[in-house]
Amino acid sequence: MSDSGDILTQPAEPQSDESDGPTVPAQTRAPEPVAPEPVAPEPAAPEPAAPPPAAATAPPAHTGSVPLPPFVSEATRLLCAGVYLDSSFRRRVIEELVEQRQRTVAPSLGVDAVPVLAHALRCRQAEVLTGVGVGFTWLICFVLNAAADTDRWWVGWYALVCLFLWLARIAADRSSAVYTLDVRPGGRIARWRDRLALLVRLYARLQLTAYWALSVSLLSTEGDFVGLAVPLLLALPVWAHRAWVDRALREELAKPRFRQRPRAGLPGAHSRLAAAIDMEQYARLTVYDPFEPFVGYGHPYDPWSFAIELKRKKTLGDAEAPALTSRQVIDLILPKLGALRQSAAATSRDRLRQLEVEHLAYLPTSPRRGTAGYDEDNTNRHIAEAVDEGGEARRYFLRVRVGAWDENVVVSVLVRVHTQGGMLVLEVVPHVLFPVRAEFREVDRIVARGARSAGLRGFVRALVSSPTAVFAAGVSILRTCGSSSRAWLNDPEVLPGEGPVTSVRELGSADDVSLFQEMDISRYVKTIQDRIASGVTDALEASGYETERFTQQVFNIAEGGMFIGQMSGGAVAQGSGAQAGSGSGDGGGKQ
Repeated sequence: MSDSGDILTQPAEPQSDESDGPTVPAQTRAPEPVAPEPVAPEPAAPEPAAPPPAAATAPPAHTGSVPLPPFVSEATRLLCAGVYLDSSFRRRVIEELVEQRQRTVAPSLGVDAVPVLAHALRCRQAEVLTGVGVGFTWLICFVLNAAADTDRWWVGWYALVCLFLWLARIAADRSSAVYTLDVRPGGRIARWRDRLALLVRLYARLQLTAYWALSVSLLSTEGDFVGLAVPLLLALPVWAHRAWVDRALREELAKPRFRQRPRAGLPGAHSRLAAAIDMEQYARLTVYDPFEPFVGYGHPYDPWSFAIELKRKKTLGDAEAPALTSRQVIDLILPKLGALRQSAAATSRDRLRQLEVEHLAYLPTSPRRGTAGYDEDNTNRHIAEAVDEGGEARRYFLRVRVGAWDENVVVSVLVRVHTQGGMLVLEVVPHVLFPVRAEFREVDRIVARGARSAGLRGFVRALVSSPTAVFAAGVSILRTCGSSSRAWLNDPEVLPGEGPVTSVRELGSADDVSLFQEMDISRYVKTIQDRIASGVTDALEASGYETERFTQQVFNIAEGGMFIGQMSGGAVAQGSGAQAGSGSGDGGGKQ
């Protein structure tokens, strides 16, 4: 394997894959330009500057099927559907990507944040328009009630019923959007709040039952139609909005159509934001928050680290052992990972055949977002300098990623090596992104119902949900105005740059995994760690250093003897049931 050249993977032609759908070859980057040989200086000229460090060895090229582009992945499709089905998720996506523009976007693993944001903004706009329609409908109902020959104030009564039903949903911590799945969050709420929600809901439903009973009775006896007209009129804009959402889900986010459609983009007003997200979400330069450096990777999964003294083999006698650098260790890990991917592609359909390897440089936040310099030359320079630097602010990591279960389970193993001061320090930080939330899969049921949901069934659903939806539409207008006002008042374009706080993928993740997924996660992590340890052992052996102590340390970790429970404080725990923490924040270790 060459010591120069492009750092990114150069994939071969993809092979067919029946389970994963059509494969799309990954884009290749131009190789790093070769610096010209230095010219001998004239006697009076100053000495030339030291040449830049050589580029790190390129990761092994793909030999099997290439993963699909992130914008057509199953995880991206479900996240796009989630912004229509969960108003809280939609608000968080817009808040993180639009309101907080000073923050760098977290790495996107197996997903594309731009289509998710595009659907979120479009859904918010449609909900605002629905709110305007609901407002005009309320006005029509007021005029109708005032002009009708009746002494009953139907509009006020129905508005009170709608208010209590909406408050009951808020108290029960349920979604109150115009279009909602009526799914209760998994987290527990306070008992007093649950009881209060029950009382409010019972009172509101009794009022609603009395309203419908009296309005039907007076229509048949006195011909008073206003009582029935008010809820029917208010259901019309809700019905139209629900029909629009159902149509968008069927035509754009159905499984067969999603991969065939072009990538959803942001409107012109957000073109600069779209360019910034595209530049940052897949960059090999990661701008990080020192308190949350691994945002975007999910939950830590038994991270570990140890240090051993480099001791020359006794069989070498007094001969001086060659210096061992971090770059040499990384260069011997890469072939092991490449062989793992090749063997998986040749003998099975295991997801390890699509294992991705990448060099990363972690940088502290810059004075302004986007000024870190994401161009190819600057990226290669940072990575090449950081490999052997061992610095505190700028850090090098080798990232090994496996996207399993249609990118619903993402395993990432970050590796860092130090060899300064006669010591070898190995840091291995596995992370796992849990599956996309199960309720977002409701999109497949909506698609299966087809246009049948837009007829009488759709109107009945709108009529049932309209008492809370009409208030939710008005609240949506207020929230949208508040979001725009906060973005304008904060003026994030001129604020100092910040690292990411969360990612779109993490916002849409479930809280746990199935047993099958847990088994796969454990297998991927153990297999990758074994290949890493094998590469480090080869590096020690080739440089004439003892390997027995390193092998013993790896064995202890494999048996659960030591792992890092929390990376930020550097605490280490030993023993099969031990956990470590720094005393601040929640531990990230997983037993």
